[in-house]
Amino acid sequence: MHGVETDQKVAAARSEPSRPARRVPTWVRVLAPAILIVAWLAGAAVGGPYFGKVDEVSSNDQTSYLPESADATQVQRMLSDFTDSDAIPAIVVFTGETELSEGELAEIADALSELSGEAGIDGEVSPPIPSEDGRAVQAFVPVDAEGEVGDAVAELGETLRAAAPAGTTVHVTGPAGFTADLVAGFAGIDGLLLGVALLAVLVILVIVYRSFLLPIAVLSTSLFALCVALLTVWWLAKAGVLLLSGQTQGILFILVIGAATDYSLLYVSRYREELRLTEDRWAASMRALRGSFEPIVASGGTVIAGLLCLLLSDLKSNSTLGPVASIGIVFAMLSALTLLPAMLFVFGRAAFWPRRPTYEPEAVAAENGMPARGPWLRLTRQIARRPRTIWVVTALVLLAGALGATQLQASGVPQSDLVLGESEARDGQRALGEHFPGGSGSPVYVVTSEDRLQETADLMLEHAGIESVSAASADSPSGTAAVTEDGLSGFGPPAAPGAPAPPAPEPTVAHGDVLLQGTLTAAADSDEAADAVRDLRSQLHEQVPGTLVGGVTATAIDTNDASIHDRTLIIPVVLAVILVILMLLLRSILAPVLLILTTVLSFGTALGVAALVFNGVFEFPGADPAVPLYGFVFLVALGIDYNIFLMTRVREESLAHGTREGILRGLAITGGVITSAGLVLAATFAALSVIPILFLVQIAFIVAFGVLLDTFVVRSLLVPALATDIGPAIWWPSRLRAAPTPRHRRARR
Repeated sequence: MHGVETDQKVAAARSEPSRPARRVPTWVRVLAPAILIVAWLAGAAVGGPYFGKVDEVSSNDQTSYLPESADATQVQRMLSDFTDSDAIPAIVVFTGETELSEGELAEIADALSELSGEAGIDGEVSPPIPSEDGRAVQAFVPVDAEGEVGDAVAELGETLRAAAPAGTTVHVTGPAGFTADLVAGFAGIDGLLLGVALLAVLVILVIVYRSFLLPIAVLSTSLFALCVALLTVWWLAKAGVLLLSGQTQGILFILVIGAATDYSLLYVSRYREELRLTEDRWAASMRALRGSFEPIVASGGTVIAGLLCLLLSDLKSNSTLGPVASIGIVFAMLSALTLLPAMLFVFGRAAFWPRRPTYEPEAVAAENGMPARGPWLRLTRQIARRPRTIWVVTALVLLAGALGATQLQASGVPQSDLVLGESEARDGQRALGEHFPGGSGSPVYVVTSEDRLQETADLMLEHAGIESVSAASADSPSGTAAVTEDGLSGFGPPAAPGAPAPPAPEPTVAHGDVLLQGTLTAAADSDEAADAVRDLRSQLHEQVPGTLVGGVTATAIDTNDASIHDRTLIIPVVLAVILVILMLLLRSILAPVLLILTTVLSFGTALGVAALVFNGVFEFPGADPAVPLYGFVFLVALGIDYNIFLMTRVREESLAHGTREGILRGLAITGGVITSAGLVLAATFAALSVIPILFLVQIAFIVAFGVLLDTFVVRSLLVPALATDIGPAIWWPSRLRAAPTPRHRRARR
């Protein structure tokens, strides 16, 4: 695709049209592609079965991804010291239309008592706890965290509904219920997500190439890259080197398919061009490989550099995504530079059937590297006439769209809203809040020293956001003992008249510490609960130093705080890293700075439009603080790819034809392939929306819309028009800024 290279190849083709420059032995031509294809087939055959095994090495527990220093992380690690089980608590809520009778309460108690020892239940089930209004009962059921939580919760619900009194509604909620919702939400990643993404890519490729065999070759390249990447990531996660979650898995799938297809399209475009210049398909393959190697490696390297900046994150869910996604990009590049060239060499011109490229060097020379007609040629003429008007108007429109970014509510969302659509756990939490204190079943955990137990408990009891306080106690039948201003309360039957009161149970002590549990007055995932826990944590840290505060609410707080910290730190670092890469690639300072600014503007517009859509159309409850960070990393790292494809070609054409003509030639020549790549990437990210997880749906919209914006507006209008208006100075401080006489003109002299 190089301008000077093309002239030389045409001249060579004219003088010696039938003789290749150097004959490669037939055995090399046969053996090299065969080895590559067989190697990738073997990798895909081994890696393919791992699609159904990802849940064996993945975790969706938020505390697994928190910084080691976070209070919630430390408390979570210490919980097993105070309890006999690492089970996840499920809260079962029984509600009736009227006050529950003694007989109904007895039926509920019998149903709960029969659960102990059942598969998936890890420990003793609590007795039923009636509400003050008498219309509801709650019970705590420990679900085995090492087993299939989703299946255990589903079976638990079915069993209790069958045994519950007639007219009683049963919900399973609490941490186990919401975990089951997440498991169900991510269940479609291996099948539905992959199928939708591949189908979308296939449809686009068939429309673009009007061929059958070529789209299959490109899709095989993407799928084989994904299989080998998944195999590598799976074993690294198995060894504990990487953390893997359903969220990371979904992003890996989409990223590999999209990137591998984009890189493949670049090679296919180059290979088609070379087939028109030479009859020898081996020579065409080698020239296409040389011509596409630099932009593919530069683009992939830029994406990897941006992703690896996530290693600076405090949140392990962010920091582990960097290497996981980078591994995927590496295999996407390798497959596009090895497997696809091997397959297309084997197929030859038949890969493009029924529109086979013919050997026609004279026609290529007549075109002078430019398309003879088409929308991109017409667009370049418009940009050449009014470059300033086009880039100013485009920039103002993008700025107007970016103003909406201030409306994006990215401060966190309740746990109950993480899963879209129907949710039994969410319904159960609402029922729980109607009849019990809002934070029932998801307490605040406070670890404090044994000698300051009462002082800590008093501070908790005095707090308006705490309904009641209990201490973990192995001496109590329920595993906890209520704490009042007078100390721990006794449990069990009342003493006979005149007999001494039963002794109060002793709290469980581990390493000199005790565990207190505070029941919140508000739902554990509400803003009110978050404010209460922040305030309580502040008071305890000040008055009882060394106290740790954890639990569901504290975990959400620490996660949001870490996400905001990561967002503030990583975004500038990503910009700086990509800016340096662009400077080295384009040998310029001004052009990379302008490219970065246009990409940031595009990101701001995508975020602004997304905020308007999220708030006004979908009415989402908000967004995770990591949504802007992920959107930025993907849009800037991937969006800059298209600017790299464009500007590397523009620089080559500028060396041969001068800057302004080189810009327009670069746009006209790369327009088709980059637009196709943008459509494919947008379609693959849009496929993420089939997974009913709020975070993934929001990322899908932001990235898909942003990629289309980059493809059709920024790269097609803003960048070429701005560069044309500036002229040769765009290459400052490179020697190209002096607008030297183009090489082909000097040669003619």
